[in-house]
Amino acid sequence: MWKPRLIGTAPAAPTVPEGVRIYAIGDIHGRADLLEQTFVRIDADLLRHPIANPIQVFLGDYIDRGPKSSDVLTQLINRGKAHRTVCLKGNHELYLLEFLRNPAILRAWGQYGGLTTLLSYGLRPSLNPDEEEEGELSAGLQRALPKSHHQFLSSLPLSYTCGDFFFVHAGIRPGASLSRQRDDDLLWIRDEFLSHEESFEKIIVHGHTPVMEPEVRSNRIDIDTGAYATGRLTCLRLERDQIDFI
Repeated sequence: MWKPRLIGTAPAAPTVPEGVRIYAIGDIHGRADLLEQTFVRIDADLLRHPIANPIQVFLGDYIDRGPKSSDVLTQLINRGKAHRTVCLKGNHELYLLEFLRNPAILRAWGQYGGLTTLLSYGLRPSLNPDEEEEGELSAGLQRALPKSHHQFLSSLPLSYTCGDFFFVHAGIRPGASLSRQRDDDLLWIRDEFLSHEESFEKIIVHGHTPVMEPEVRSNRIDIDTGAYATGRLTCLRLERDQIDFI
């Protein structure tokens, strides 16, 4: 179990409502094996410490880079049938949906691991697809993508709030209220958000920017530990005013 390492001055302890426990999971990126292991840890924790309202929050970037993107989406869909889950949108999910409409985006998506996602759906892209192949791959993905996967990807919210915590994929723009954030910032922002040391309206729990170990700062918590490359998928556990990891 990772112990939170506070960087900066601690604020008054943020809380989630009584009877609620949040399990927040960082960027998965096609690592179905690590996701399954995380489910086992969560289930074991719930068995040892039952609670009325456990909520599992996934911070986006389920696909790309790792080898089993299609399996990850199936796991998340199935998980939601038996548990209360909140699956947020990441910038990588945005790429897949755009590729179905605009095959030319594969030139950009491929640089971020999109080819491994196509492989997970049984497609066989070359390393440098030309325009004709891009169109064929887009049409092929349209056929191969289960309806449940398309519905899942198309219905992902951008953020979730619980108690004193605001969950989002990338972060927020400092100076703008949580209710007036731009979609692009919620999915893509880095430097302006990461360098901001003053308080936000709530503690921001985010992924998107890989760190070697989870970072618990006075205004935000980064739980993207680069699962596809490091083999470490972080699960943050929030209950009352307690912050820890399983």
